Amino acid sequence: MTTDLTGVPTLRVNLSEYAVTKALLDGRVTSDIVKLDFCGPTPAHNGFKAMVRENAFDAGELAIVTFLQAKAYGKPYVLLPAPISGRFQHHCAGYNSDFGHLDPKDIEGKRVGVRTYTQTTALWIRGILRHEYGVDLDKVTWMTLGDGHLAEYTDPANTERLPKGASIPQMMLDGELAAALLGEDMPKDPRVKTLVPDAHAAAKDWFAREGVVPVNHFFVVHEEVSRQRPDIVRELYRMIGEGREQAESIPAIFPPLGLEANRKGLQLAIDWALDQKIIPRRLSVEELFDDVTGSLA
Repeated sequence: MTTDLTGVPTLRVNLSEYAVTKALLDGRVTSDIVKLDFCGPTPAHNGFKAMVRENAFDAGELAIVTFLQAKAYGKPYVLLPAPISGRFQHHCAGYNSDFGHLDPKDIEGKRVGVRTYTQTTALWIRGILRHEYGVDLDKVTWMTLGDGHLAEYTDPANTERLPKGASIPQMMLDGELAAALLGEDMPKDPRVKTLVPDAHAAAKDWFAREGVVPVNHFFVVHEEVSRQRPDIVRELYRMIGEGREQAESIPAIFPPLGLEANRKGLQLAIDWALDQKIIPRRLSVEELFDDVTGSLA
């Protein structure tokens, strides 16, 4: 955080353009008490490692898995109850049906590709496979392209690294991987089927039971900003809310603002991260926030 000659501080912010953030990025939402320098890379997830390893940003979006790990390992960021991106994840596990039909439990004993073991999409779809379809995640060999964002973390024993330059979508299409956990990179190929049967209907049913839209990224601030300028933290939350109000195309079902509105989803992320050996200890929802961010409604 730096301050110019007018006395208004500037925050280094890492934030991608989504429907809910576009008005912040294009300047329609502004503030009299803080300036935002959107200096992060595009896409913003390319800056997550620098955020948690080097304190490269004062604020911005962060994957919920990365944040949970950052909190567990004592990194100086606190959560705002402000989801930036989220979606249903049931469709994010796919396989090539040319090599035979797969039910979820059929991936036990097989190799499944995922960009990194700690990827947030992977947390959610693995949790769905485990808790909805009884998949023993420890019996799957997770084939990864890289490590996670936290230097302190080591992947579980049942992970292996793919050769540099490998393509998980292509390896899945070629049958070298039984299945793959992919988001937007899922091949648009008629042979590719979702591992979860009738995934979109399953997601609709799951939401009816759980009432949770899995959040990918939340907004976070450096704890020093919150400690020194709680008014700026409250202003950031106001700006995020105003940005949502000006958004043109938010999905009808989207993660809400507010701690209590997100409590169940956050608890689920904690429980599943612990179960999947992603965090070293159980966190409470309350410790993700400080006195300032926890009071935002």
